[in-house]
Amino acid sequence: MKPLTALLFIGFASASVAHAQGNYEIQVYGSETQAPRTTMLELHSNFTAVGQKNFVDGESPTHHALHETIEITQGLNSWSEVGFYIFTSSRNGNGVQWVGNHIRPRVRVPESWHWPVGVSLSTEVGYQRAFFDKNTWTWEIRPIVDKQIGRWYLATNPALERTWHGPDVNLGLDFAPAAKISYNFTRHVAGGIEYYADYGSLTSPASLHYQQQQVFPAIDLDVSPKWEINFGVGVGATASTDHWIVKGILGRRFDWGHRARP
Repeated sequence: MKPLTALLFIGFASASVAHAQGNYEIQVYGSETQAPRTTMLELHSNFTAVGQKNFVDGESPTHHALHETIEITQGLNSWSEVGFYIFTSSRNGNGVQWVGNHIRPRVRVPESWHWPVGVSLSTEVGYQRAFFDKNTWTWEIRPIVDKQIGRWYLATNPALERTWHGPDVNLGLDFAPAAKISYNFTRHVAGGIEYYADYGSLTSPASLHYQQQQVFPAIDLDVSPKWEINFGVGVGATASTDHWIVKGILGRRFDWGHRARP
């Protein structure tokens, strides 16, 4: 299947289904995919310092919850990859618990097309236990556009989400955009702002009180092409958002005989 055909296939197949990142994997995606015969292993660690303290509709509180996510991404060819997630949560009194699993295929516009911006399309489907999310089966489609302009880096992920099984099935498509702007202060250190939101139904957005919006001042460390390091502290901007979250990403790329793209 050619890259453009795959992009269109995933887009149309997922147009009515999708889901949010939540506070398990807080990341603005870049358009790059893993090179063939390379694997990226990432640990996403997110601690909610100030969050929801009570059960809401049977869902576990987020206050003082530590979410650890293992993400394994395998490059398939020069324009596609597939990722797999294992979500866990630990909180005083609950111990470490398995939350769920997602799978995420992604395709990108090849560099040989010479587009002025990087473009890729991710779709993610998975299950999470009702104790942590009342919508147990969900799907997300995430367009990704990014651009490096000198020392500046810009990225946007206008994601659409859809519940397959749970009380939000009838809400239709949900709009949950994310964006990032950062600046390379040195060859190895970049700093900037990441923004995550969930505006509710695409056709009938929630009022500001019920929207989720978070702003993360964040740092990226480029110590080696084999490593990915990101750290940020998030502030909730609305009443329905967890108010303080500390997040970190530690990733290691493994090469199985193919020289990865620089």
